[in-house]
Order: sequence, then C-alpha cells, then structure tokens
Amino acid sequence: MSRSSLWRKSSFSGANGPNCVEVARGAHGVLLRESDDPRAVLSVDPSRFAMFLAAARAGEFDALAGRIPKA
Repeated sequence: MSRSSLWRKSSFSGANGPNCVEVARGAHGVLLRESDDPRAVLSVDPSRFAMFLAAARAGEFDALAGRIPKA
C-alpha cells in the first residue's frame, strides 16, 4: 500500500467522526480500512468488491443490521 493512496470515506459515515469506512484503489485491488485503525488494511479483488456492493445495494445484508429484508 502506498502512502499516496487516495482514501474515500463512506457517505454513511459522519463528517468528522472516527467511525468511518474508507476505500481506495490499490495496485492489486480495492483497499478497505476502518478510520479507527488506518494501519489495518484489507485488499479485495475488484470484481468481488463490485459483487459485494451490488448485494449491499440490493439489501441482501439488511437482516444483519436488524432491518426487515426487501420482498
């Protein structure tokens, strides 16, 4: 991971809080980190990350957050 990675914060995170999910483009995949511990970085294959985002947008993980799944 390079120090010059351009990290983007989730739009669901607060403006200035430390509880933020951040994402950046890495040399070998998509990089994810929690702003509480920016040294811990997860690298994910771009196609798998796209599948995760599509599933999240479709509400497939809503039950994990205690929400009622979409019909």
